[in-house]
Amino acid sequence: MSYHGKKLTLTVPGRKEPLYPRGGEPFEAFLPGDMAEREGYPLIAVKVNNQTLSLKQRIDINGELKPVYLSGRDGLNVYRQSLCFLTEMAFHRLYPQGDLVIDHSLGNGFYYHLEGERPSPEELVPRLSGEMKAIVEKDLPIDLFHLSYPETLEMIRRRGGAEKTLQLMAGLNKPRITILECGGYRSIFHGPLVASTGILTHWELTRYADGFLLRFPPSRTPMEMAPFVDEPKLFSIYQEHKKWGKVMDIHCVGQLNGLAMDKKKREYFILAAETLHEQKMSDIAHKISRREGVKIVLVAGPSSSGKTTFTKRMAINLQAQGYDPVMISLDDYYLPHDQTPLDEEGKPDYEALEALDVPLLNQNLLDLLAGEEAEIPVFNFKKGGREEKGRLLKLRENSLLIMEGIHGLNEKLTGRIPPERKFKIYISALTQLNLDDNNRISTTDNRMIRRMVRDYQFRGYTAHTTIRIWPSVRRGERKNIFPYQGEADVIFNSALDYELGVLKGLAEPLLRSVKPTEEEYSEACRLLAFLNYFIPIPSEAIPNLSILREFVGNSGFKY
Repeated sequence: MSYHGKKLTLTVPGRKEPLYPRGGEPFEAFLPGDMAEREGYPLIAVKVNNQTLSLKQRIDINGELKPVYLSGRDGLNVYRQSLCFLTEMAFHRLYPQGDLVIDHSLGNGFYYHLEGERPSPEELVPRLSGEMKAIVEKDLPIDLFHLSYPETLEMIRRRGGAEKTLQLMAGLNKPRITILECGGYRSIFHGPLVASTGILTHWELTRYADGFLLRFPPSRTPMEMAPFVDEPKLFSIYQEHKKWGKVMDIHCVGQLNGLAMDKKKREYFILAAETLHEQKMSDIAHKISRREGVKIVLVAGPSSSGKTTFTKRMAINLQAQGYDPVMISLDDYYLPHDQTPLDEEGKPDYEALEALDVPLLNQNLLDLLAGEEAEIPVFNFKKGGREEKGRLLKLRENSLLIMEGIHGLNEKLTGRIPPERKFKIYISALTQLNLDDNNRISTTDNRMIRRMVRDYQFRGYTAHTTIRIWPSVRRGERKNIFPYQGEADVIFNSALDYELGVLKGLAEPLLRSVKPTEEEYSEACRLLAFLNYFIPIPSEAIPNLSILREFVGNSGFKY
């Protein structure tokens, strides 16, 4: 049944009377004025039956409506994606045949560079910033409409620097494509944006390296810019991986999809990516061997970075260097659960440093480094406390302790151990792939999809559960991991450029199990739309010691 022009019913939580919009009109046309902001935060979008929609999208269904404000995760995603569209639009107004490329996140911002003939950053940044501010001041509407597939291809061809977008389109077969239009500029719709440019007031452009940063406020203060904190080590790793992608000629999803359709090229690329991992691990083992006095290797990184497999493979590489690797699990140093500190919500905070017996850990390490025997605790998670007897450990002359855990880079964890005795490794999945020049792939999304697949296969968790707990996981990372990544001696990038093609086939059925009646449906829809761009890659060619096996199964390691 068509609802165009007919009265619909939308209920709003906390509101006594339903709303009665007419079908076919955009949401912004009927929403009451008292929804325009909440606690000083502007209305960014809406959720209808738990799906996030632009205020410009047309109403065609009954259901429950929830306003989306800038203060929440969904609002922040919409705002930041809208800033990217603003940057893209302003650049193409100034340089119609230019090629601006979004690279990756860095701090609270995205790094961009230009390809081909280009203005210098000195010229570009002030001009682009001025054009973006002018567009914001005009408060131009960002409208939605549809084009046929051939019309969309023609639109893209007329625009400069659109080769990667055409490659992306080659993997799609939709008869009609949703298009964004603002001030005469058109682009493909990749997710809901704000209704008009006037709301995009909190951002700044800053020259950086050979390009610039589009900076935005942090999550905790979404309407207030924070000072820039440089992360040169992280930037260097991103750029190194970007260069490798260019050498392999795989730096966007369209190129990956082309490779996915050719079995020989696909298998060669998988082996090349895995070989790069092995070379990087071997390089790290060489650095450790050249550092005189090192006896402890600490490995830390955010959730689903592949820390466990990396640690096992690093032990093999260190053994090849003549070491006797000895593993110590930081999990065994948990305090009994009745001594676990509480978080701000009054719940046990198992990720807090104070949840570990740090004094005992340091004493054990000092004893081991002195050549003495130490009793290492064994934690029993079923009973929430330690076993009465631990395991006795004494190091040999060529022994090297390896410890993996979220606090590994925090100097407070091993404060009594001299710095020259420690080597710190930070690991994260820092994908270099883009959807196209204007749309990046979030490393956070990559890790969440990894975790979703692993949680289902090995822990029995649904996608609903993984999505629900993810904000808590992210809060723990921001508190306990990211502030210390600059302390690492080296950074290892665990991303594999082919992995989202493999994860797609495993993650999509899990995401489809999340229903519109569940709060997590909005995030499931977003991830499904993202994975739709990938052509599946079979997992048979993945080596059994690959980091990806930690998530998809059939690993040669035991966990």
